[in-house]
Amino acid sequence: MQQYDTNPELERRLFNKLLDVLIKAGLILALVITCYGIFSPFLTLMLWALILAVTLYPAHQKLAARLGQRQGRAATLLVLCGIVLIVLPTIWLTSSLADTITGFIHAMKENSLQIPLPAESVANWPVIGKKVYGIWHQAATDLPAFIQSMQPKIGNIAKTALSMVASMGTGMLQFIVSFAVAGIIMTYGLPGQQSARAISARIMGEDRGDEFATLCTATIRAVAQGVIGVAFIQAIMLGLVMAIAGIPAAGLLALFALILGIAQIPAAVIFIPCLIYIWSSGDYATAPAIAYSVLLVISGLADNVLKPLLLGRGVDAPMPIILLGALGGMVSSGILGMFVGATLLAIGYQIFMAWVAGHHLTPLAGKPAQLDDRTETTDSGNAS
Repeated sequence: MQQYDTNPELERRLFNKLLDVLIKAGLILALVITCYGIFSPFLTLMLWALILAVTLYPAHQKLAARLGQRQGRAATLLVLCGIVLIVLPTIWLTSSLADTITGFIHAMKENSLQIPLPAESVANWPVIGKKVYGIWHQAATDLPAFIQSMQPKIGNIAKTALSMVASMGTGMLQFIVSFAVAGIIMTYGLPGQQSARAISARIMGEDRGDEFATLCTATIRAVAQGVIGVAFIQAIMLGLVMAIAGIPAAGLLALFALILGIAQIPAAVIFIPCLIYIWSSGDYATAPAIAYSVLLVISGLADNVLKPLLLGRGVDAPMPIILLGALGGMVSSGILGMFVGATLLAIGYQIFMAWVAGHHLTPLAGKPAQLDDRTETTDSGNAS
């Protein structure tokens, strides 16, 4: 057999080089893990602030142009408007949701919850009719025994609901802080834009860095404006009308409207039962009933006007992807996680499909669009 001579000096040098690389990689990994541990409590907040900044930056630039390019003043006015028009109504509806949950739990503990008897037709429902009728009838006739029979399931649900109520205050505070941080990011928008391009070029290479940044920007604006923004505004409008009209559980219904809006399910699922309640309860005079009904219909159909205004053609990502991102984000990180999860999953889907197709990262051919207010139209086109 042929034998190969070994060079001890060469082996020693290679071993030292490999050891140096492993030590440096380990130190870098330790630094990354440490930095992530420090930054992780603020990760969702900062991501949502960044999404807000990217989404609102074109409006910020237009406002700054009217104010003589005063970037800080324009950002301050935009943040204040956002807090007044979005955050304050959200806090009101969240408070209503918390009151509904705590009131329901209190009524269950005090055995004061009144559940109406089920109609006989419920038993005729296919497959589940008899089971639903039996459970409903037991809950309506003997609620304490029903609660006792459902333990510990109801106890676990109650604990989860109370923890959710306790976290709502923190979520609202994060929501306000995220607007303030977004204002700071928009104030320094140009350096931030240059940094984003540099990071993209470093990750994807000089040739495709701008395409990658353009795709992320277009997707963020498309999802935040055309999907989440429309659903959020419509949910707030419906929630405010329901709260003013005195419809029970207005905050909870507004949350359902938000989830249905992200899933692109018509808001008629929410406002039609509310109309039935207004006209069948007998608690409303004719004039207020007509006024509340008109406002509910206008709010429920507002998405038909909001979608063309905020973004003409939507986002090139399946609605199940956005819905899964929203629900998964809400479970893991609360209300802010709903918005962040939907946006990030849509970005990941876009990048993955572009990689699978083997095409350029930007949906449109030609020179990559610039990431400023002058090419807002191009970004919207890329998103569609």
